[in-house]
Amino acid sequence: MPKFKINGPARLSGEIAVKGAKNAALKIIPAAILSGEPITIKNLPQIEDIDRSLEIIQDIGGTVERGKDSLTIQVKEIKKPEISQQAANKIRASIMFAGPILARTGEVKFPHPGGCVIGAGLRPIDIFLDSFKAMGAEISVRDGMYRVKAKKLKGCDYFFTKQSVTATESLMLSAVLSEGKSIIKNCAMEPEIQALADYLNGQGARIRGAGTPTIKIEGVGSIGAGIFRTIPDRIEAGTFAIMAAATKSALIIRRCDPAHLQILLRVFDKNGIKYNIGRDWLKIMPADKIEPYGIKTHEYPGFPTDLQSPYTVLMTQAEGSSLIHETIWDRRMLYTDMLTQMGANIIMCDPHRVVVNGPTALYGRRLTSPDLRAGIAMIIAALIAKGETTIDNIYQIDRGYENIDGRLKSLGADIERIG
Repeated sequence: MPKFKINGPARLSGEIAVKGAKNAALKIIPAAILSGEPITIKNLPQIEDIDRSLEIIQDIGGTVERGKDSLTIQVKEIKKPEISQQAANKIRASIMFAGPILARTGEVKFPHPGGCVIGAGLRPIDIFLDSFKAMGAEISVRDGMYRVKAKKLKGCDYFFTKQSVTATESLMLSAVLSEGKSIIKNCAMEPEIQALADYLNGQGARIRGAGTPTIKIEGVGSIGAGIFRTIPDRIEAGTFAIMAAATKSALIIRRCDPAHLQILLRVFDKNGIKYNIGRDWLKIMPADKIEPYGIKTHEYPGFPTDLQSPYTVLMTQAEGSSLIHETIWDRRMLYTDMLTQMGANIIMCDPHRVVVNGPTALYGRRLTSPDLRAGIAMIIAALIAKGETTIDNIYQIDRGYENIDGRLKSLGADIERIG
């Protein structure tokens, strides 16, 4: 199996451009099912999760024409209203295809979605099923497959018991072609949701309030398709910013939106990390001293759970103690055991909280990437560490970061993909 070999410590320099947002691209692909017309998606990241999503599109009868950083999808006819077990095992976002298929054909069959290990066994899809029921669908389970049927989805008044990005987007996609009006409350507010709504409205949908806790949708008979330009990936931008801070490097991050990173930049102020920002760029400067500061993950615009593991690595280099509190996903803190093997002084209080004491010297070890975001944290730790680090199971990293080894090499990192 492929792995990364990294020699540290490294001091990075230069510029790196942010790719299109993984979490926006993974939602616009199933949105293509809502129209029989072709949609062109630009600024698309070349990552494993995108490949798996396109396999689902082709499996149900759609066509895909792919260019360098864009592609065109057309689903004239859904030949098979079913998401295969094989596809669902590989990608959590497979659940996003259920709503559009149901809205277009009146039925859909799908297995429980897979993906990475965080929250494994504790990532229920009840929130999706409940929203389908609220729109008049009937649900049954047989042979490990969910079967959802509704001759025509009806508008609903629905309140989410917890904020969820994918559930908000799923219900939004399902309601676009429904009969009547839907009012969705306690919605997630991530920028990717607003980007999706802006595209759909441009094609004839009637969505108001995306990016706020309440979204109102007037169902329409059909929508068209056009061009969607994927917004910059705020998680990738934030990851590179943390990487620069942790390695005490001067780094310019291009093609990003600093407005999406306000919470991280505010935390950087507490850490004593200096930066400059422009309209679409961010420059991180080396810090003589990194101050400790605890964080608590929260839905947008709070501190992103997807930046928690890279930030924890950064705190191993801070001069003092920091409490890291993960509130979104179970099992997301398990990677900290690998940091302790590298020399970090981390005390696990419970499955959701750790205390990081620094600064500590890290040393190269053989590691395994447990999930996408912990995997990139392992890379940051390896760049700080003295000696050679190997990281196995890098498929998890490739799921969300395009050509990460090549891009880091261009900044001066000693990283190699082997095997």
